[in-house]
Amino acid sequence: MTAHLDDATLTHHLAQSTADLLKGIRNVGALRDRALGDAGDDLAQNWIARVLEQHRPDDGFLSEEAADNPERLGKDRVWIIDPLDGTREYATGRQDWAIHIALVENGVPTHAAVGLPDLGVVFLSSDARAVSGPYAKRIVVSHNRAPAVAHHVAEKLGFVTSPLGSAGAKAMHVLIGDYDAYIHAGGQYEWDSAAPVGVCKAAGLHCSRLDGSELLYNNKDTYMPDILICRPELADDILEMAATFRQENGSY
Repeated sequence: MTAHLDDATLTHHLAQSTADLLKGIRNVGALRDRALGDAGDDLAQNWIARVLEQHRPDDGFLSEEAADNPERLGKDRVWIIDPLDGTREYATGRQDWAIHIALVENGVPTHAAVGLPDLGVVFLSSDARAVSGPYAKRIVVSHNRAPAVAHHVAEKLGFVTSPLGSAGAKAMHVLIGDYDAYIHAGGQYEWDSAAPVGVCKAAGLHCSRLDGSELLYNNKDTYMPDILICRPELADDILEMAATFRQENGSY
């Protein structure tokens, strides 16, 4: 990776090479559980940071696994990374973990990649296409903090809710049609959604806050309370149901 790489190619290479690195560490079998998760986080973070330092030294950087450098706030281009989204799932041998790589320009993801290494695929904003056709009639939610609003929406639509691990895995399974929507209201951070949103928006899915407002990145406060990713034809109904639920219950 010594030659000049355009942004789309660099995004893809980072996701793919990190996937290979993490699978290699796990397949050795020398570590397990918390030790494996910590090693995966550290090695993936160091690899990505070194590559970006060499290839994009003037860009900003925000990662779950690195101290925040406020200099990013003055930059138009910022890489927002989660080197290993779903550390627990990775460390315990599950498949629902992911790698998030996003280049955000002026608050909007312009190039993004989400790798699902155990499925052998990297989803790219440059060629993503959402699956259409019959509804799966399922809404994917966090298996730790499934929000009440998601169960409300599912009941109104005649759908069911199903839990899954990594935010990236949830979003990509909406992309490929296993689920019709991903609803989260338990709080996340920018690195949890920047890459999934970049890929899903490029593929034609609806992505927003649960009140319908735009998802913008590279903020001083990186906390993001809630998110909706869904098939576009469902967006208006889900947003209306979410608004009604909040009015009646005071929160999502």
